[in-house]
Parts: sequence; C-alpha cells; structure tokens
Amino acid sequence: MAHLPPSTAIFSPSIARIAASTAKDWSYVDSWLASKYQGRPVPSFERNSETLKSLLALANSNENADEERELVASAEIGALHDVAAAQDPPEINSEMPPSDTARERMLGAVQDHLTREGRTALNSMATLSCQLAVAYPDAESLGRSMIGLHAEASEMEQTRVRVSILQKYIDQESAAVDELLRTLRSDDYKPANDLARQNLDMQRRIKAMAARIPELRDRISNFKHHTVASHPTIEQMAQEEAGYLGLLAEKKSLDEDVDQFSGLPDNVKMARAELEHLRAEVLAITRHRDTIFEGLVERESPRKGH
Repeated sequence: MAHLPPSTAIFSPSIARIAASTAKDWSYVDSWLASKYQGRPVPSFERNSETLKSLLALANSNENADEERELVASAEIGALHDVAAAQDPPEINSEMPPSDTARERMLGAVQDHLTREGRTALNSMATLSCQLAVAYPDAESLGRSMIGLHAEASEMEQTRVRVSILQKYIDQESAAVDELLRTLRSDDYKPANDLARQNLDMQRRIKAMAARIPELRDRISNFKHHTVASHPTIEQMAQEEAGYLGLLAEKKSLDEDVDQFSGLPDNVKMARAELEHLRAEVLAITRHRDTIFEGLVERESPRKGH
C-alpha cells in the first residue's frame, strides 16, 4: 500500500488483495536484502513490478542454494561422525556373542540335528567341493565334474596302456639291438659276402623313402583335418542300445526259424527227400482227419426217412 501512488484510490476488493500481496512481497524482499547486507544501507533502486519479480526469483534461488549447502554440510558431518565411530568403535557388551560365534553355534546346531544319511551326504559334498575347488557346489555341478573326472581317468588309463605297450616294444627292440651289437663285437662274427650290395640296396631304399616323406606328411595332415574326435553322448548310447536290442530280437526270431529245420540232414538232396516225406505224412494225416469228420457228420445228421 505504501508503494502505490498517493492519488490512487482503492474501490475494488481484488485490487486491494493485489496491493496487499505486493506489499507482502516487498516486505519479504526488504527483509532478505537487509539480512544479506547485515546492517549496511541497502542501495536505492527503482521499485516496480519487474524489479520485484527479479528480486523474488533471486531470493528463492538464494534460499534453495542455502538449503543445499546445509544438506551437504550435514551429510559431511554425518560422514565424519561415521568415520570417527569406525576408527574408534564402542565397546561391545561381553554378554552378546560375536557374529562368528553365533554363526558357528547355528551351524553346529544344524549339524547336530542332521540324520546319518544327511551327515554323510553333507560330508561327501563338502569333500568333493574342496577337491574340485567349487565355491558354491550343487548336485548337478558335482555330478558333471565327476563324469568329467571319470572320462579323464578312462582316457588316462587308455593312454597308460598304450604307453606301456610302446615301452615293451621299445624294450624288445633295445634288447634285439644289444644282442646284435654283442654279436658284431664278438670275434666269431664274419661279415656277409654281399654286404656291399646290401648297403647299396639300403641306401637306395632310404632315398626312395626320403622322396616319399612330403607325400606322407600331406596325407597325415589331410587325415588329421578330416578326423573328428567325438565322445559318444548318453542319447547316442541309448540309440545304440536300442538298435542292439532290436538286432538281438531279430536274431532270436531267425534262430527260431532255423531251429525248425534242425532235424534235417546236411545234404540238400536228403533234406529235400525228408521234407517231401514229412509233407506226405501231413497230407495223409489231413485226409484221415477229413474222413473222420465226414463220418461224424453223416452219423449225427438226421436221415431222410425219419
């Protein structure tokens, strides 16, 4: 009201409300400026609506910034208190057990209430997980690891057998070479008369084999590229087993068919004669059966005279 011109007369309530709101805003701006200047005189400026709007926006922004600074300061103080508390923790009541002790007691209670089968399974799983270096074991992962270990053990066993066979062969060849060396070094040894010719033949064979080395290497490389080493899966083994059982059933059926001719002689002519004889017997029995059946029919059927 004080900022309105003296000649302005207020006759409308809306104008009065606007004037009161404007006066309240100017009062807020004046108090904010006085707090910022802290007793010093506020510079004079033009008081109009644009200036009031700008000063209100500036005051609101300043208050928001002050609130943000206070929040940051309070957060920093809280963080400092937390750091100080972590560096100098308070004394823990001796009556309350530590977390490790509580966990050990809980695990001990669970283990004490396990059945014998559960304890055995838990110990087995723990032992396997330690040996397999599995941090969080489960039955499926342990089973896959065990299958992999069995496969590796089988492969290693086969490799050991092959190496053992190779070692035996090398030992035999070494013994033969030692025997030949002793024979050559003995006084009773006499070189063969055609030793020079054998030497030439050996050199010729060596040259021929040396010429074939690149071809053999190419064949080996091609064989390695075309060879695919694959391990059979459980599904493939099941299919193979089903095929094998089918072959066994077919073999059994064929054996039954062959057993029907087991009484026949080995000679083809004699077997045919025996077969014809059996056919004649079957035909005679069939005729005898038909005759008996016809007699029964004639005896049981009513006669025309009766």
